[in-house]
Amino acid sequence: MTKQERQRRMHELDEGIRVCVRCPLHKSRTHAVPGEGPVGAEVFFIGEAPGGKEDRLGRPFVGPSGMLLNRLLETAGLKREEVYITSCVKCRPPNNRTPHTNELNICQATWLDRQIDLVDPSIIVLLGRVALQQVLKDQRSLRQIHGEVVARDGRQYFLTYHPAVAFRVPETRDSMEEDMALLKQLLATQLHAARK
Repeated sequence: MTKQERQRRMHELDEGIRVCVRCPLHKSRTHAVPGEGPVGAEVFFIGEAPGGKEDRLGRPFVGPSGMLLNRLLETAGLKREEVYITSCVKCRPPNNRTPHTNELNICQATWLDRQIDLVDPSIIVLLGRVALQQVLKDQRSLRQIHGEVVARDGRQYFLTYHPAVAFRVPETRDSMEEDMALLKQLLATQLHAARK
């Protein structure tokens, strides 16, 4: 599939997400938040769900967590415009509650898996417990495994905290910085191997 065809299909996915009514989350949203970034991005970030500012603007990670994510991207040697960023669910849960299992499953099967296939990244960064549990079905604590890489079904997943955790548990910010430095090394190694 050409890049142009992939871009066309991603645009169609985005439009589908914006009008999706497959799970109850659509009832309270202002805007669905498909995600953003280039098709063909090497790195694909997955968070939990849109927050209040994301719901108002229809863009991912534009609130306080997004500002921290932008700084973490710099630590990883990445620019926001060169990565793809989305969430497990595309609509804000009421009162910022954790998405329910059925909401997560519907969104993953309908949208998230297709986004991953179209972007076809080298590495997927799972931001937080919900993304870890939903995408990898892994129940382990991030405290034990953050900074690790998991290979599954031909893809590589890098595990770290969700930026929002840093506002509740400030000491995790240092761990996230360390994780992003590890991600930078991992990406440099992959790029070096690809050039050989």
